[in-house]
Amino acid sequence: MTTLTIMIIVAFVLGYACIATESLLKVNKAAIALLMFVACWTLYMFDPMQYLTAIHGYTGDLSGMAAAVTSIIQEHLGDTSTTLFFLMGAMTIVEIVDQNGGFNWVRKVMKTSSKRTLLWRIAFLTFILSAILDNLTTSIVMIMILRKLVTERNDRLIYASLVIIAANSGGAFSPIGDVTTIMLWNKGLITAVGVISEILVPSLVSMIIPAFILQYQLKGELHMPEIKEGADASVGDFTERQRKAVFWIGVGGLMFVPVFKSITHLPPFVGILLVLGVLWTTTELFYRHLHRGHDDEGTQKRVTNLLSRVDMSTILFFLGILMAVSCLSEVGVLTALGDGLNTFFDGNHYLVTGIIGVLSSIVDNVPLVAGCMGMYPVAPTGDMAVDGIFWQLLAYCAGVGGSMLIIGSAAGVVVMGLEKITFGWYMKRITWIAFVGYLAGIVSYYLIRTFVF
Repeated sequence: MTTLTIMIIVAFVLGYACIATESLLKVNKAAIALLMFVACWTLYMFDPMQYLTAIHGYTGDLSGMAAAVTSIIQEHLGDTSTTLFFLMGAMTIVEIVDQNGGFNWVRKVMKTSSKRTLLWRIAFLTFILSAILDNLTTSIVMIMILRKLVTERNDRLIYASLVIIAANSGGAFSPIGDVTTIMLWNKGLITAVGVISEILVPSLVSMIIPAFILQYQLKGELHMPEIKEGADASVGDFTERQRKAVFWIGVGGLMFVPVFKSITHLPPFVGILLVLGVLWTTTELFYRHLHRGHDDEGTQKRVTNLLSRVDMSTILFFLGILMAVSCLSEVGVLTALGDGLNTFFDGNHYLVTGIIGVLSSIVDNVPLVAGCMGMYPVAPTGDMAVDGIFWQLLAYCAGVGGSMLIIGSAAGVVVMGLEKITFGWYMKRITWIAFVGYLAGIVSYYLIRTFVF
């Protein structure tokens, strides 16, 4: 490992430490992430030829070096942008549904006086939705619903933490529930039937055990906001029928995104933008038919105004983190780390994937899984075959492992931004609980592979 590579790693670790201690430094994590991104790539440019030659087999001269690096950065930026546009589209759709009363009827359906009953309803609804949609979109939807149901902040933080755990667990057993499972599925390393049949139970275990522990942190009765008759029908608002239409177009559209991808083979963010366009047009038509005297007040809930409510700091945080991690990938750190793990643990797949899962809570799981896919060839039979132990464990560990730190998954980052949960609070209160569920899931998978399949 060269001195320059070590400097890049140090820059990343220092940036990560500043993000982890955001509550102490009082500096927004997005600013740190952007500085970390720029610092890593600036250091890379001190001697890019060593990486271009080793990683990409570049054989050109110095004059073409800048163009080669620019092309690499643009490629990573393109991959990152698909995530960012997906995130912006999903956040805007959920904001439209929320602001126009789309979640009001869901609140009525889920109404209960028991905090623990609500916890289990939230857990299973999040788990199921994240398998159908994805953990990122599901987290946004569930937080918006929670805001309608729970007014006490301390309780809502516990529910929000469970949303992160349940969303990541639900996404791990579905071929379309998480970016990493989509990658493994598209590459042909796992099959839809195989991953669902063998990872469903471990994923459920990794959600149920943390929920069981967290329920003991909730005491007393739940005091939900009163839903007064006609209170939601304020001037400029939609009718009940229109609100339900907004809900089903928004949430139903999000469920349609995987179908759209499978039909057109276009990236998921294109489907999200399609849903946003349809929902935007629908709400504009609804407002167009409102009484003219109500237009001024109704304008505040139109999409053109709601776009300003999208949390851009979360978007920029994603940009900084993903681009910084892409630099680590470019200098070969992630690949070397995975290779070292395999050598150190003598090919024990449970330990290797288990460690990768823990690492996925620290750095983004996408490049980790991508590194593993590039490192290990698919075998015709055995643990490295299609639907073999290694690939299924990788799908589980990379997905569920991200719950251990709040910045370890897309779901965690979004919830962190929406509910203003600090890194320290989550690490102190939730990390060990998520870790217990994570280990229990691995044990259950071992039992299933040993005694069932």
